[in-house]
Parts: sequence; structure tokens; C-alpha cells
Amino acid sequence: MKYFFLSEGWGVGRVWEFGGLWNEMSWRRKPEIQQTNLCILENGERLWLYSVEDAVIMLEVRPVDPALSSPASRSIGSVVLKRLITGEQAIELLCKAESCFNKTDGCG
Repeated sequence: MKYFFLSEGWGVGRVWEFGGLWNEMSWRRKPEIQQTNLCILENGERLWLYSVEDAVIMLEVRPVDPALSSPASRSIGSVVLKRLITGEQAIELLCKAESCFNKTDGCG
């Protein structure tokens, strides 16, 4: 598994694998991408930890509803994440965060 943190209010768009853009017809399924129950607080912003299957090498993220997002994120249409992190790196970031929450702790 690989991991990435994503700001609250952002979602996943296109997904790439080694052969190019993820093709649901070839794979016969969508890529496995799941939001975990963990989030960190960084500069007053909630960042949710997501897990993604190893076949994914890159993904596009964008505001879910640009009208509701912050003024800074409204100017950003989408971002491509090229650097997914390992489980060890995710744990390290969780340990170093200002605050770390579980969904049941009221972070969502």
C-alpha cells in the first residue's frame, strides 16, 4: 500500500498506473483508494490520510466543490500528486503533526 494526505474538501480525480491513465475496462475495476479514519492538523487545516494500492503511481486531486473551498484553493483547479508515501513515512508524519485525530475523536 501507498499513502497520501489530502486536504479536507478535496477529492481524487484521474489516476495513473504504470501503463498510463487508469483504465477501468482493462483492470475491470476502479483503483483501490480509501480515506482512513486518521487526520492531522497542519497550519489550521485538516489533512486526511488516504491509502492507495501499489499499482497507482500518480493521481490528480481537486476541490470537491470549488465554490465552498477556501479562497486560496479556488485559484487551484487541480494538483497532480506524483510522490506517494510509504506506511513508515505516513506514521512519521502522523507522529510529527501539530495534532492527530481519529474520526471518532471529532475530526470530521
